[in-house]
Amino acid sequence: MFYRPEDGHGLPHNPFNAIITPRPIGWISSRSPDGVNNLAPYSFFNGVAYFPPQVMFASTGQKPDQQNTKDSVANIEATGVFCVNIVESAMRDAMNTTSAMLDKDVDEFARAGLQAEECETIACARVANAPATLECKLTQIVTLPGESNRVVFGEVTGIHLRDDCLKDGIFDVTTFQPLARLGYRDYSVVDNLFTLARPDD
Repeated sequence: MFYRPEDGHGLPHNPFNAIITPRPIGWISSRSPDGVNNLAPYSFFNGVAYFPPQVMFASTGQKPDQQNTKDSVANIEATGVFCVNIVESAMRDAMNTTSAMLDKDVDEFARAGLQAEECETIACARVANAPATLECKLTQIVTLPGESNRVVFGEVTGIHLRDDCLKDGIFDVTTFQPLARLGYRDYSVVDNLFTLARPDD
């Protein structure tokens, strides 16, 4: 099968997200200028640089109560900071709760029954018991072709690691089983791993 996206795929559901899998989930916390905490999952998310450490996430929609974007992007534009909370398998239901399209004045931490804790390097809340959290300062927001498509880049200014996830000095993802996004409404967890040495190691 071959299709041009501009012509449509003719399938019951768009296969694009199912092709690019698995995708890590950036559970982005931000705070509005009025002090309202926001928490929302984004699966167009990844790390993009080591030194200094930098991350990105893309927002591809909009809300009626925000100007051509979503709460996360609007808050980050206004405050210049955000947090990336790593989603473990045990938090899947809470993560799903925070994916709901809610009014900008709703605190998703409270809605999902999550404890919010203040960050160390930025004025933002984080998920208190997440396996890891990346505190970030905004570096740039890039507008992409298409309606409401924007990519947020941030430099990591602080990193929280949950103590039980450290094994012999290694951040061991099998201790918390990261949640990954697949296509459609499907998810997966990382529950096993293997190691490959590079040819030049």
